[in-house]
Amino acid sequence: MENLQEDFPTHGGCANGTVIEKFLIQSAESACHVQLACSTRHCAFPLHGRRLCIWDTEGPPHKLLTLQGHDQSITAVAFGNKVNPLLICSASQDYIIMWNLDEGREKILQAYPLLSLFIDEESKQLVTGCADGQLCVFSLIETHHYRCVARVDLRKRSESFCTARTRPGWCSLPEESRLRSTNDPEGVGETEVAFPVLRLAHCHLSPLLTPERGRLSSENSKFLWIGSSAGLFILNLANFELESVLHYKDFRSLSIRVAGSCAVMSKATDCKAFCLLTSLFGSLTAVLEIDLAALVRAQQRLGVGRSLSVPASSCVLPTSPLYFGNIEEKRTKPASEKRSAARSAVKDQPLVFHRRIRSSGYASAPRTTMFSPKTSVKNGGERSSEHRSSHRREEYPLESGLPTRLARQVAVAAEPAGVCCVQYSGDGRWLACGLGNHLSLVFDASLTGTPAAFSGHDGAVTAICWSQDGRWLLSAARDRTLRVWSIRRTKLMLLLGKDMFSKPVQSAQFYYMDTFILLSSGPECQLLKYHIDTCKDEIQRYKQKSRAKPVFRLSMTDAVDVTSLSAVNDFYSHVVLAAGRNRTVEVFDLNAGCSSAVIAEAHSRPVHEIRQNKGSSFTTQQPQAYNLFLTTAIGDGIKLWDLRTLR
Repeated sequence: MENLQEDFPTHGGCANGTVIEKFLIQSAESACHVQLACSTRHCAFPLHGRRLCIWDTEGPPHKLLTLQGHDQSITAVAFGNKVNPLLICSASQDYIIMWNLDEGREKILQAYPLLSLFIDEESKQLVTGCADGQLCVFSLIETHHYRCVARVDLRKRSESFCTARTRPGWCSLPEESRLRSTNDPEGVGETEVAFPVLRLAHCHLSPLLTPERGRLSSENSKFLWIGSSAGLFILNLANFELESVLHYKDFRSLSIRVAGSCAVMSKATDCKAFCLLTSLFGSLTAVLEIDLAALVRAQQRLGVGRSLSVPASSCVLPTSPLYFGNIEEKRTKPASEKRSAARSAVKDQPLVFHRRIRSSGYASAPRTTMFSPKTSVKNGGERSSEHRSSHRREEYPLESGLPTRLARQVAVAAEPAGVCCVQYSGDGRWLACGLGNHLSLVFDASLTGTPAAFSGHDGAVTAICWSQDGRWLLSAARDRTLRVWSIRRTKLMLLLGKDMFSKPVQSAQFYYMDTFILLSSGPECQLLKYHIDTCKDEIQRYKQKSRAKPVFRLSMTDAVDVTSLSAVNDFYSHVVLAAGRNRTVEVFDLNAGCSSAVIAEAHSRPVHEIRQNKGSSFTTQQPQAYNLFLTTAIGDGIKLWDLRTLR
């Protein structure tokens, strides 16, 4: 795509009172037999045979949008029937291409010249910097097909870095950087400037300079100097996060506040860096000496994330919403209630049963068999005590490689049906999956045999979860219902309908060792206290006695819809992770009942999945490993985060 800027004869029109010729373009190839197209606002025609030219009737005559993609001459053009989005189709002997004019126009308006290039030989990465402050990182590995692996908006990253630095737990820059110069030699004042990427260069950051908490050592990471008109930045090529930011305007001793060009160099032997600047609005040239140790140390996080830990590090507070579940479980009936219950239970018995008479023999326990094996009852998936006692956990081998061999592949349905969610049971014996055809299936872990089907939803199943004890299976769907099933009986035990949720349930799971149900609906995260009735009553078997009620609600910071939710259920944890449609990840502390941290711009697109390390019944891991979690977004890869540093 490109914007036509060639010198074709164009006319503003010769007005003779009736007809006005708006413009005239000469093409190198005739289009006399080509099907042209006009809409209410646009005209489309081929130019030079292979180019598709779009003219906006409300725009200037010389502004034409040119679309390129055909290898042979265009033979037909047609507009779509909808205005939003505005589509146009072009056909030739080689291709039939559908164009989105809105996206094409945005790409042309956002096109900026390339100003700088950088190649890292060890990591095999190519970094490009543009005049609009955008950095693109390409992989030079042949098997990666040289694709773009990351895009960095320098302005947004700088704003996020500076915003986080003003929060508690951050050191501030020296006093000089917080003062503003009264005299402004260049006359720019506090004017907002652009962030063009003027220079990219290696940054030799010593391992002693990297912050201890969660930052990657420079032995394993590569750092990059980014020189811009507004300042200097240090970018970590491992996670594409800014390690340090230096704005020229923050230092009153500097004569140049806005740079026109720059060059930067740092030595691997010491902690010094030198930067050569020229003024954008004058004829000044300056050389800056930068103390990397002071710069990085001044912007280092101090104690960030000490209060954030996935494994619970403290008892439940009396004001916590989680305290409600513990009280309900531990609460016992008063003595008066026990006595009244006992009286009501024996009120129809003979009078002598109201008193304990030792000589009568009524107080003695009935004669029963102390032990009788139940051979007719199946194990139901529970392990014997002998097997449990002999089971020994082993430490998870960190050096193990990723699985690469496909063991088995099966079709989940006779007709094409998307698999929306999957989860293994805690003992690893069963695999549950929610389908787009409204069904939930439970397979044997080996994917053999006929799966158990759970039907009842009227929409695609968006979430599925096993209980910690393996007795229940939870499913949520687009029909704004949530269901809890009995695995052994393949029976519906709890149904929460549309009256409880204003929007479809996007994520749902058991939480806090099966004490609660945690779910997200719209912008809210809800905590439900539930009770599943297991009594068998053949007369009233169709009457639902299981129940659930909300005990706590939390909303995302900007009241945006929650796209994914995650929490640990296999052990007590107060941390809940939620992703919003505004591309943020928010950390909730349910022990305090509030939001603890927000990760802005976690991905370039909304995060659609969060995955935590929820532990295993077969291996032991270091406690720090549970503070790692993964996020993924469509077209933006997978990112590994550390909860303690929020990086």
